[in-house]
Amino acid sequence: MTQNIQIHDRTQDEEGGHLCMSRRQFLLSGGAVVSLAAMPGLAQAAAIKAGYARKKIGKLSALKAGEPVAFNYPFADVRNILVKVGAPAGGGIGPEKDVVAFNQQCTHMGGPLEGTYKAKYQALGPCPLHLTTFDLTRHGMVISGHATESLPQIVLEVQGDDIYATGVMGLIYGYAANTGRA
Repeated sequence: MTQNIQIHDRTQDEEGGHLCMSRRQFLLSGGAVVSLAAMPGLAQAAAIKAGYARKKIGKLSALKAGEPVAFNYPFADVRNILVKVGAPAGGGIGPEKDVVAFNQQCTHMGGPLEGTYKAKYQALGPCPLHLTTFDLTRHGMVISGHATESLPQIVLEVQGDDIYATGVMGLIYGYAANTGRA
C-alpha cells in the first residue's frame, strides 16, 4: 500500500486512520535528519568541534564586563579575545549568556583588530585597513566596512568556573580550513 505523506494537514483513509503526519510526528520519526540538512546552521554547529582540541582559556569569575582577555586558539599564532559583553550574545555562555570569544583578524584582508574593542557598543573594530567593525552580540557580524563575512567565533564551553575553547565557527583569515596554513 502506497501512502502519500503530507505534512500540512491530517487527512484520514477509509478506515479512519491517519495517512498524514503532523509536523511533530515527522520530526520525531526521523524527519529531523532532513531538517538538519535544510538548516545548515544546526548541522554546522554539530560539526564545528570536529578536529579541534579542547583548551582552557579562562575563568568566568575572573572576567569583568567590557575587559577583553587575549588568548591563542586553535594555533599559537591565531589571536583571539574572550570578552564579557554585558548583554546576551549569540553563542554566549555563562549565567547571562554574555561571554563570547572571537578571532582578531578582519575577514576582509586580515587586518589586526587587537586593541579595538569598544565596550560601549559591544563591537570590535574598526579595522585599521578599511574600517570594518563587527558586532560581538550578533555572532561577529559586520556593522560597517568592506568585510562581507562575520568574524570567526570561538565555540566555548563552561565546566564549573573554567572556560574552554572547543571549536571555531567560520574560517580564520589566511587558513584554508582552520587546520593549517593555505
